[in-house]
Amino acid sequence: MPVTAARVVKAVQKVSSAPAFARIAPHVVPALDRAVHRLTRGKVLLSAQLLPGVVLSVRGAKSGQLRRTPLACMPEGAGEGEGGGKEEGKGSGGSWLLIGSNFGRTGHPAWTANLLAHPDAEVNWKGEDIPVTARLLAGEERDAAWKALLAFWPPYATYQARVEREIRIFRIVRR
Repeated sequence: MPVTAARVVKAVQKVSSAPAFARIAPHVVPALDRAVHRLTRGKVLLSAQLLPGVVLSVRGAKSGQLRRTPLACMPEGAGEGEGGGKEEGKGSGGSWLLIGSNFGRTGHPAWTANLLAHPDAEVNWKGEDIPVTARLLAGEERDAAWKALLAFWPPYATYQARVEREIRIFRIVRR
């Protein structure tokens, strides 16, 4: 059988759903992403080869220090890229969904508390620094976003099944 992009994605989805991945990935994936992003001056985000990604820059909820976190995202609207069904880079509008899955680990990731405390932040999207405002989704809006995220990356369902907390979903929009 030939190796296709769809097969690679399926294999990665299966691996990313494994409990061992949840233990190892949080220590490896962000570090690799930060290093490659820095070396390429914001042009390449390693994990974005499978899923679209941003580097979120937001002040720490407690420290106030600027924190940079590489994150998978789901583009929406005119700024959509892979997985969103629209041409990359089209227009300057759009929004993104960020999901606080924490690789299916029990606690919320720190960046979600940072966004709750400081919703005005910045993302680096394909080498462009973009000022954004984040909003935690709830109710029907969250339900619709969750459904879209599961269609976009099915392993999120596995992450949610492993934890008792409700996984936080943020919509970030350009300021």
